[in-house]
Amino acid sequence: MAKTAILVDGGFYRKRAELLWGPMSPIDRANELRTYCRAHINTRDGAHSRQLYRVFYYDCPPINKKIFHPLHDRTIDFGKTDLFGWANEFLDQLKKQRKFAVRLGRLSEPTAYYALRSDTIKSLFRGKKTVAELNEHDFSLSVEQKGVDMKIGLDIASLSYKKQVDQIILISGDSDFVPAAKLARREGIDFILDPMWAPIKPDLFEHIDGLRSPWRKGEQNHPKNLCEEDL
Repeated sequence: MAKTAILVDGGFYRKRAELLWGPMSPIDRANELRTYCRAHINTRDGAHSRQLYRVFYYDCPPINKKIFHPLHDRTIDFGKTDLFGWANEFLDQLKKQRKFAVRLGRLSEPTAYYALRSDTIKSLFRGKKTVAELNEHDFSLSVEQKGVDMKIGLDIASLSYKKQVDQIILISGDSDFVPAAKLARREGIDFILDPMWAPIKPDLFEHIDGLRSPWRKGEQNHPKNLCEEDL
């Protein structure tokens, strides 16, 4: 039986899950991720079934800082927002999940700021939108993650060199994983990428052994509609 480790880029998963299936409570989103990962394990490669080694979840604690918002001309205290409470509870719920290991980096809070979205900047310069027409959706919070990609790369290397697993499934849409994926493949690891139906660059296919998302898009295939079983 093949032993599989599932590595989850948390920021990517949360954004894709909300886009595909809408917002949820922290406990429901944590259970959704658990079930989503289980679908990978329950899928069979030919006649070979899989055994879960562990789910590694990589993310950062939520930002806890006061940041000036230019549209509202006031400072927002993120430590008192609903998002801050939701993110902390979500991480706490994941820590309680069976066979989950939470790996946390940090946010570069001193350099965080609100920025105009790239499509909004284009609209302003092309005269399709005026400054007076700007709204909340035209702004995004720019804050850099520290340590997350490094932790993913180190775990891929460690799992590969120590022969702890036969297969690694990475849930991510980032191309920064390529060097680590190449290392894993050289060590004989079956490396699968799950971009959750997001498009990936064509040249990435040469650095992975397979591309798989366990469900098609659509509410009928959402994890919450599947039966609950232990990993």
